[in-house]
Amino acid sequence: MRKAPEFSLPMVNSEKNWSLQNANKKVTMISFWTSWCPDSKRDIEAKQSLFQSMETDKMEMVMIHVTGRDPEVDLASFLSENGYTFPVLKDDGTKVYDLYQCMGVPTTVLLNEKKEVAFMYHDKATIMDIMNGVGALLEG
Repeated sequence: MRKAPEFSLPMVNSEKNWSLQNANKKVTMISFWTSWCPDSKRDIEAKQSLFQSMETDKMEMVMIHVTGRDPEVDLASFLSENGYTFPVLKDDGTKVYDLYQCMGVPTTVLLNEKKEVAFMYHDKATIMDIMNGVGALLEG
């Protein structure tokens, strides 16, 4: 498995940055998305339900908005209008999206506790596919 590329990005609705080096859970889920993509919309709705019900002591979730592919959206308004409460980071254009070699949105990356890329899911993956990967990492 390859080590996950390090990054630090600004959080939406916060003055802070979130950095991969601060992730210390058994599983880190990183999801790349845009507001205009129907597959992203389906994915982030499922991730919101997951975020509300997950055990946060075992898994960390961050959603990275790919600003370079969705520059016109008012992110703060989009998030509040849709009731999304998960942590959202703003990519620097497509910098982190490219670091992770994403080919489209949504892309979900699961990291193990050593911060290695364990699983990568693309736009046709279901939330069940992703949860199977999370389950495998939590059991491991």
